[in-house]
Amino acid sequence: MNDIPQRAPAPAFWANRWCQLIIGMLCMALVANLQYAWTLFVAPMNARHHWGEASIQLAFTIFILTETWLVPVEGWLVDRFGPRPVVAGGAICAGLAWVIYSYATALPQLYVAAVIAGIGAGSVYGTCVGSALKWFPDRRGLAAGLTAAGFGAGAAVTVIPIANMIARSGYEQAFLFFGIFQGGCMFVLAMLLKKPAARQAVAAKKKFAVTKVDYTPGQMIKAPVFWVIYVSFVAVAAGGLMATAQIGPIAKDWGLAKMPMTLFGMTLPLLTATLSIDNICNGFTRPLCGFLSDKIGRENTMFLIFIGEGLALLGLMQYGTNPYAFMTFAALIFLFWGEVFSIFPAICADTFGGKYAAANAGTLYTAKGTASLLVPLASVLSASGGWNAVFVTAAVITIAAGISAKLILAPIRARWIESSNDARHNHDIDASPLSSLAGADE
Repeated sequence: MNDIPQRAPAPAFWANRWCQLIIGMLCMALVANLQYAWTLFVAPMNARHHWGEASIQLAFTIFILTETWLVPVEGWLVDRFGPRPVVAGGAICAGLAWVIYSYATALPQLYVAAVIAGIGAGSVYGTCVGSALKWFPDRRGLAAGLTAAGFGAGAAVTVIPIANMIARSGYEQAFLFFGIFQGGCMFVLAMLLKKPAARQAVAAKKKFAVTKVDYTPGQMIKAPVFWVIYVSFVAVAAGGLMATAQIGPIAKDWGLAKMPMTLFGMTLPLLTATLSIDNICNGFTRPLCGFLSDKIGRENTMFLIFIGEGLALLGLMQYGTNPYAFMTFAALIFLFWGEVFSIFPAICADTFGGKYAAANAGTLYTAKGTASLLVPLASVLSASGGWNAVFVTAAVITIAAGISAKLILAPIRARWIESSNDARHNHDIDASPLSSLAGADE
C-alpha cells in the first residue's frame, strides 16, 4: 500500500488575487454602459415615441437611485454568499433591462427596466469593489481604484460601436444586442469569481493604522467616525457633481462649446475635446490616488486632493474664459474629483475591517446618492448668483472637506482604531456596544 499522502490539487490560475482583480475590472467595464452609454439612446428614443426627453431622463434618475441605494443590500449578500451569485444575478438583471428597453412601448415599461438595470449595476459595482478590498488588504486604495477605473474604461471602448449600431440598425437593435452580449459575458465571468478565505488574503501592512476588528454595517453606522467619513464623502461628491454636471452649460454660456480645438492632429469642438480629456482624467485618478493613499495615508491624500479640487474650481472660475485654461482646469477638476471612488472604500475597510467590506463600502456608497440630491442646488445658485456662485460654493465645500480630513477625521479615526484594537487585545471586545457581533475573519 502506498501511504504517501496525496497532495491537494493546485488552485486554478484564476483564483490568484490579481486574476480576481482583473475579472472584477472586466465585469465593471461590461456594466458601465448602463450608465455612460445611456445618453446615446435618449434622442433616438424620443424621436421614435415622442415621450419627451425629460420623461425619458426620469428613467436614468430612477436607475441611479436604485443602483446607489441598494448597494448595501447587495453588499450584505456578497459578504454572506460570496461574489459569484451576486454578480451572476446582476448580469441577468443588466441584460434583461436592456432587452426590456428595446421592446418598451410605454414609459412605465421604461421605468421598470430602469429599476432592474439599477439592481444589476449595483450588484456588479458593489461586489467588485468589495471583493477587491478583501483580496488586497495591503493595497486597498490601488485595488479599489483599479476596479472603479474599469467602470469608465468599458464605456470608452464600446461607446463607438454602440453609436454605430444605433445609426445603422436603430436603438432597439443596439439595446437588444448589447444587452444580451454584456449580460452573457458578465455571467460567464461571474463563474470565475471566488470569495477569499482568511488564509488566502494577504495580511495588511502595518504602515498605517488598520482595525483588527470586523464591524457589521449595523455596528458601523452607530460609530461617530462613520458619519464623519460619510459627511466628507457627501461634501466632496456634491461639490464635484455640482461643477462637473454644469461643464456643458458653462462652456455654452461662455461661447466656448463649439470653438474648434486641434489636439494630437484631430480638430474637435472644444466641449467634445474637453469631455474626452475629462473622462480620461476621471478614470486615471482612481488607481493613481488609491496608490498614493496606500503610500502616504488616506487622510493625507484627502487633504492634498480635496484642496486641489477646490483650487481647480476657483481657477476655472477665474481663467476659464480662455479656451486652453478652460480645458486645463476642467481636466484638473475631474482629476481631483474621481478619486473619491477609490479612497473612501479603502478608508472604510481600514476603519471597520475586511470581513463585511462589501456591505460596509456599499453603505458608505449611498453618500453618492445623497450628494446627487444636492446637485440641483447648482441650478438655483447659477440663477441667482451666476456661475461664480456655483464655483465658489463647490470650492468652499471641497476645501473644507480637505482641511477637516486632516484636522478632524484623522485624529478621530486614529482614536477609534486604537480603542478597537486595544479592546480586542485585552479580550474585552464584548464590552464595546458596537462589537457584539464583531470578530476575526472567517
